[in-house]
Amino acid sequence: MAEEVKKAPAKKAAPKKVAPKKEAPVEEVAPTEAPVEEAPKAEKKPAKKAPAKKVEKKPEAPKKPMPTEARAIAKNVRVTPRKIRLVIDLVRGKDVKEALGILANINKAAAVPVSKLIKSAAANATNNFGMDEDKLYIATIYANDGLRMKRYLPRAKGSASGLVKRASHITVIVKMR
Repeated sequence: MAEEVKKAPAKKAAPKKVAPKKEAPVEEVAPTEAPVEEAPKAEKKPAKKAPAKKVEKKPEAPKKPMPTEARAIAKNVRVTPRKIRLVIDLVRGKDVKEALGILANINKAAAVPVSKLIKSAAANATNNFGMDEDKLYIATIYANDGLRMKRYLPRAKGSASGLVKRASHITVIVKMR
């Protein structure tokens, strides 16, 4: 006996009712043949002005004095600070041109980055602060420890010893005489 299963008819969604659009009534204006002139307006009396509020002036910020020094910093120069200190001790307190002449004749690896840094500090002084290049001297110059890279060096019988590759930070400050 096969019983027939009656399925309920699927409900269809009722169509949405949309309200008719209401349009605003348009009034038609009859064109006039001659332009209508407006009556001349009576001259207005000047209204009394309210008393002007006193505006408090903010005190001007004091102008910053021109800097008397310029600096340049080189970080992580791959020369040990001890070797750089040997070179910078020769040029400390000298005029910039004289220091560059000394560094050009030194046979040390540290002479190249130090001379680049002195040139950079002198360029900062002349371009940024308008100092006279001929009157510049090296007021302060020092080298600090920079990044230390730790490496291993193979040794005999399968052992190894430590190796520290040092770098340094160099700072130069130039001033005018």
